[in-house]
Amino acid sequence: MEKEKLKKKEIRMSNEDKMIQLAFSIYSNPGVYVLLIGSGVSRAAGIPTGWEIMLDLIRKIGAVSGEKEIENPEKWYWDKHKEKPTYSNLVKRLARTQEEQRGILRGYFEPNEEEREAGEKQPTKAHKAIAKLVKEGYIKLILTTNFDRLIEKALEEEGVNNYQILSTKNKIKGKAPYIHRVTIIKLHGDYIDGEMKNTPEELS
Repeated sequence: MEKEKLKKKEIRMSNEDKMIQLAFSIYSNPGVYVLLIGSGVSRAAGIPTGWEIMLDLIRKIGAVSGEKEIENPEKWYWDKHKEKPTYSNLVKRLARTQEEQRGILRGYFEPNEEEREAGEKQPTKAHKAIAKLVKEGYIKLILTTNFDRLIEKALEEEGVNNYQILSTKNKIKGKAPYIHRVTIIKLHGDYIDGEMKNTPEELS
């Protein structure tokens, strides 16, 4: 029992040492480190994951088709349309124009009045801490798999406005090197563009 306690203490101290080393390294080498952000940061703000959005879109298509409850949305969609669900084909079935498509997706990422009052879909402490690191020059390049704009909002609230967003192949052309300008690379796309990637085929 005593050995287990000592082992846990050693692991805890080892993790603390690693965090201290990382903090010193970032402090001593501003702009060298790249930040990778996953869905957990946005999920904590009340924003659904890409998979959750896809399932909800399928349920909406089902509702339009007269289906009241769908237990297995992915299977239902395959049985009904004989194709794997993707953002592109789901949104196209629900909206005709790009503006209508953005309107459908906006509700997942932008807070309504009730959500705003509850503090949902707003930058979290993590987003704000990242924005401070960027403002102070420690982070210049952010890679994110998230579709939302909480990082951008946190940066603007911190007074960082001179940043660039790369979310599609076309946007990469002619952009300033990240060493000269704060850059956010959205690996899975941006809901504003309507080009969101979630399936293995899309991400390839």
